[in-house]
Amino acid sequence: MLEEMYEAYGKIFGSDSVAEPFFSPGRVNLIGEHTDHEGGCVFPCAIDYGIYALAQKNSLGKLRLYSMNFDGDYDSPFEIEYDRITEKLPGPRSWVNYPLGVVSALRSHCNSFLHGVDILYYGNLPDGAGLSSSAAIEVLTAKIFSELLGFGIDGVKAALYSQEAENNFVGMRCGIMDQFAVSMGKKNHAILLNCSTLEYSYAPVQLGTKKIIITNSNVPHSLVGSEYNLRRQQCEKALADIKRVRDISCLCDLTVNELDELSYTVKDPVNLRRAVHAVSENERAKRAADSLMAGDLLTFGRLMNASHVSLRDNYAVTVPELDILASLAWEFPGVIGSRMTGGGFGGCTVSIVDGERVNDFKNHIGSEYERLTGRKASFYETGITDGAGRIS
Repeated sequence: MLEEMYEAYGKIFGSDSVAEPFFSPGRVNLIGEHTDHEGGCVFPCAIDYGIYALAQKNSLGKLRLYSMNFDGDYDSPFEIEYDRITEKLPGPRSWVNYPLGVVSALRSHCNSFLHGVDILYYGNLPDGAGLSSSAAIEVLTAKIFSELLGFGIDGVKAALYSQEAENNFVGMRCGIMDQFAVSMGKKNHAILLNCSTLEYSYAPVQLGTKKIIITNSNVPHSLVGSEYNLRRQQCEKALADIKRVRDISCLCDLTVNELDELSYTVKDPVNLRRAVHAVSENERAKRAADSLMAGDLLTFGRLMNASHVSLRDNYAVTVPELDILASLAWEFPGVIGSRMTGGGFGGCTVSIVDGERVNDFKNHIGSEYERLTGRKASFYETGITDGAGRIS
């Protein structure tokens, strides 16, 4: 793919002689969904699908961007002067808002913007599937600027600046999980991340002959335009009610038993269900990491299944297609566990499947899903890889 990218780079920017290659992975969250913005723990890993880039400095003092995925109708890059990057841009090239947001954040934290930068992107992450294509391009842009302009940004800061870009520039109130997983991923390991303190540890993912299979429902989601922000508001209201009687900073400061004892304080039953999910999912994420460390895949799978049920019944972010995919997987011999992954309202499930049953799994789930929904599913067998950076 890099050969085709270099050819395109030369056509778009006029030179590819010193363009440097970079890669940023997507992420799949094995468990711990919608806990990050409530100060809880998540358990994601970086995957070997992602976004590639070629980049080099230019002498124009401008940022020039081109995507081989989205800009096929254009024969020139999007370009903008740094001091004009002030707010999100409308229009057909709206994808540029993710890198623009990162540059805006970097300018507020870093001093030296003496050079323009040319970047060409190409990704093999399915758009709108919930595998963090937005975080991938954000962290990728942060790493590119750090390398080319000498900012010396470490992986944690790259994640934080990318989250800042998505929160403040793009307008998506995401937590830190996606950007952190993309930036700090480690090959064959998942990350247990405390999103309140940013304490993290790596757990080896030793699946033996079992495989991680991502199944795309092909129901696209747009979290900015969905009820994602409403779910956060509902959790905030639950937290505000609880804080009248208990001094806590976030919902995930509580255990499940403590929340049960304080449930009378939450006035709205819908808000309480949202809080129940966040707190119980936080405990599931910790138990899941312990089970993998102990090599107990059966417990890990059961926790995955319970996570999906809570996301469906308490947090209400699944859609019928995701529920069908999960149910079909639970019934299939050789599946250890399966759950919705990502923000919800469409996107993907993640399943742990016996390696010898992978083809049967794809055929059976694919045909039954199409029969029940009229949609075709897409399947991705993925490995766990390192976080974003320069390709050596």
